Amino acid sequence: MFREVPDGADFYAPVAERFRDDPRRTGDAVLDALSVLAQPEDVWLDIGAGGGRYALPLALKTKKVIAVDHSPAMVGVLRAGMEQSGIANIQVVEADWPTTEDVSADVALISNVGYDIEEIGSFVDAMERSARRLCVAHLRWRNPTADIDELWPDVHGVERSTLPNLRDFLALLLARERPFEVRLIPARTQTYATLEEAMANGRRQTWVEPGSAKDARLRAAIAARLIERDARYAFRWEPNYAGIVSWTPT
Repeated sequence: MFREVPDGADFYAPVAERFRDDPRRTGDAVLDALSVLAQPEDVWLDIGAGGGRYALPLALKTKKVIAVDHSPAMVGVLRAGMEQSGIANIQVVEADWPTTEDVSADVALISNVGYDIEEIGSFVDAMERSARRLCVAHLRWRNPTADIDELWPDVHGVERSTLPNLRDFLALLLARERPFEVRLIPARTQTYATLEEAMANGRRQTWVEPGSAKDARLRAAIAARLIERDARYAFRWEPNYAGIVSWTPT
């Protein structure tokens, strides 16, 4: 009832290029934490690999990466990154998770995946079945849509149910009696170059039609909340955190 604009056939197509990254980059705290867990003879399964932000650099450190993603646009960015970087030890599986294909790895990884998975129990079950040595999850303390969620009363006149976050995932593992280790690291603040860039993100998460009355309310709400710092804009500048959670599959 709130959607003025339906999702496209590939929801991530408009933003897929944002997930392109240098596989040989340094100074990425999440990648550094994942690299500590990687062994040279490992096969890693990256569920929801996107454009290969972590699949590509992990392929440089391990024997093989199996990258699963259902978005054709994301898979296109991943394949382009493989070609440009000369990385051939990635098996790309274009499918939803759990997939009907039989995949097996030493380590199963989800990175910023799981916030909006309704059947999270069966999702994690399949993740554990596919991992021989370790399961790893990278999730944020505050879910990635939290800032836009807070605008729903201004735009739609109702509160939006907040998606789960890192703390909820840890509670899930405790309920499943899975001992785990977690390392907290600083998370990137979502910033924007302009108000229009923030509006584009806001429209995707509120499904409002450009030029509509709700779109005008969204613009007013975003303009009132954005905080400028060093020629960038953000809804909040206080530190956020991500967790690298690891546990042994059973």
